[in-house]
Amino acid sequence: MTRPLLALIMAMILLVGPLKPALADNTQNSQQLEARLKEWPAWPDPAPLPRPRAKEDLVYPDWFEGLWEVESLDLLANGKVDENLPPIKHLAQFRLNQHNEVVGDRPFNARAIGQALLGKQLLSVEQAPHQVNRQLARLSNDRLLETTVIGREQTSIHIASFVSDELVLQVMHGARAPRLSRIETLSRYQPCPDEPTADLVSRICGEQWQQTYPAPGAASKSFVQRASRYKLTLTRRQDPA
Repeated sequence: MTRPLLALIMAMILLVGPLKPALADNTQNSQQLEARLKEWPAWPDPAPLPRPRAKEDLVYPDWFEGLWEVESLDLLANGKVDENLPPIKHLAQFRLNQHNEVVGDRPFNARAIGQALLGKQLLSVEQAPHQVNRQLARLSNDRLLETTVIGREQTSIHIASFVSDELVLQVMHGARAPRLSRIETLSRYQPCPDEPTADLVSRICGEQWQQTYPAPGAASKSFVQRASRYKLTLTRRQDPA
């Protein structure tokens, strides 16, 4: 088995973080996301997620702050690790912004995972000016992958189990006509069960559920939907800075 290119590039924005919602919406958001998770893999259509604002920053729980080594494993439908695919390993970094909120270091994370997945195929990653939810990845053979978050929902950043759901639109530009697709990824993160009750979390355990869809308004008969599931482990590294 091989990992589809578009689904792989999706991971370049997954470690950026979801929006910080109004506190009054947290309970409802949690119920909606848990209901969505129970339906997987029966996701015939994307979830009706609210569209994030272009300049709205992205926030993670406080225990994400720091430098991490990430290991991602493909899971089979029964939840067991797919032994035919090697783990993907890369670094990820989360820092405090000017509002003392933990946010993903977007350029660092995108480069790290892009190099791990694509090697020399990835030439550069650019953050769109004044649009925190849009990235451009320049690939070999004159290809350009445009990725835009078009929907996002999350639970509170102040609870132990942190859940978010994102929908992205991807456009692959190249020699042929642009190829469009949508990818929904529901993620759950929490301090690993073996973590001691301390202020500084050293390991984070995560899981992701993913489904691909055709472009909005496109015929779906010729589009092969792909459901994927991943196990993630983040291990804290010493920040050289």
